[in-house]
Amino acid sequence: MPEALSDDEIGFLLEVLELARAGSTEQLAELLAAGVPVNLTNAAGDSLLILAAYHAHEDTVRLLLDQGADTARVNDRGQTALGAAVFRQATGIVELLLAAGADPRHGGPSAIEVARFFELEEMLRLLEPAGGQAGPSA
Repeated sequence: MPEALSDDEIGFLLEVLELARAGSTEQLAELLAAGVPVNLTNAAGDSLLILAAYHAHEDTVRLLLDQGADTARVNDRGQTALGAAVFRQATGIVELLLAAGADPRHGGPSAIEVARFFELEEMLRLLEPAGGQAGPSA
């Protein structure tokens, strides 16, 4: 059975997650270089990438993708980094995630479903070349 993390270790990991949420790219890069896992997630399943995408930190998203962050990670609510970026209408981040292979049909709601539900036509246009034209609006 794995040993439980100490309060200090848990505090450190929460601080790392906060760096992604705050867009502290340089500090996060240092910690990733020191061995912090790029796919670290919080108790709700939010990965560093999901947090950075939701809070529209393009440089942080770029760093995480360059470090191999998994674009297919889904949090406990079925959300992906791409879906979060679409919701925030963060065009540059959506483009980065699509270029990294993020699937606009993955998750529940998927990025496509998010764009349709909130009638985000510009986001739908970005998603179409990646397979976003999956039938009429829901």
